[in-house]
Amino acid sequence: MAATNGNTNGGNVIHDSRFDPNFTQHVIDATGPKATPRMRKVMGSLIKHVHDFARENELTVEEWMAGVEMMNWAGKMSDDKRNEGQLMCDVIGLESLVDEITFKLAAETNDSATASAILGPFFRHDAPILQNDDTIVKDVPSDGQIVYMHGYATDLVTKKPVPGVWVDVWQASTNGLYEQQDDNQQDCNLRGKFKTDEKGYYGFYCLRPTPYPVPNDGPAGKLLELLDRHSFRPAHIHIIAQCDGYKPVTTQIFDKEDKYLDNDSVFAVKESLIVDFKPLKGNPKATLELEYPIVIAPQQGK
Repeated sequence: MAATNGNTNGGNVIHDSRFDPNFTQHVIDATGPKATPRMRKVMGSLIKHVHDFARENELTVEEWMAGVEMMNWAGKMSDDKRNEGQLMCDVIGLESLVDEITFKLAAETNDSATASAILGPFFRHDAPILQNDDTIVKDVPSDGQIVYMHGYATDLVTKKPVPGVWVDVWQASTNGLYEQQDDNQQDCNLRGKFKTDEKGYYGFYCLRPTPYPVPNDGPAGKLLELLDRHSFRPAHIHIIAQCDGYKPVTTQIFDKEDKYLDNDSVFAVKESLIVDFKPLKGNPKATLELEYPIVIAPQQGK
């Protein structure tokens, strides 16, 4: 049956008949019988949408190859300290969208758990284990404000403190760089893992975060340039909280005074993650304080 470009049938676009109308389904049908149902569903949908995208935009070989080269560039730049492919997903909002979907699904049964946010491309698995009330600031910048950040981890259901929660934190310095981007910072500067005590308490010293641009030395920065978009992220601190028997929480907290809260270049800000740094008196180690509770939900069946 001949189809006209732009017509619809039940909400599905029928593409111009000059392109083989059976090609995409032929590719989808090539999936073998041992593929899992989820793999069949996800990849079938992906193939359909990618093929529809190529037809809709009449993608040329040169344009497709430019995209492949950008993905290859991201792969070559990525290592255990930086994930450029993930950063490309961030600047088009994909990681934040996946996070929203995951968070909304979880919120259908767990309304009050700490909200999630994207992991980001600069997470490291080898952050140092520190004692509560230690500092993650190895190199204090001249314009840095020291913050005493602390709080309690509690069980979403019982409301009781949860001991033994690992709180993994990391942040950029005031020059906008994470330590693996900056030869002038010590290894694992502004990173640390803390374990809640028997009362569920955690605490450490850090910097008041500052906004910074997405790095412009890779394909993610190039893509922002091509889209004529600014590259700045609002000031934030990364947190992962995890404990046996509980669902892990990956999140970020954002300074309420930051001017990029409404136009984060990676679309990660949630209202419940905006925090207020308050003046702190009587503590010689810090001038600001942030009290931040962490609420974690038990794993199903626990």
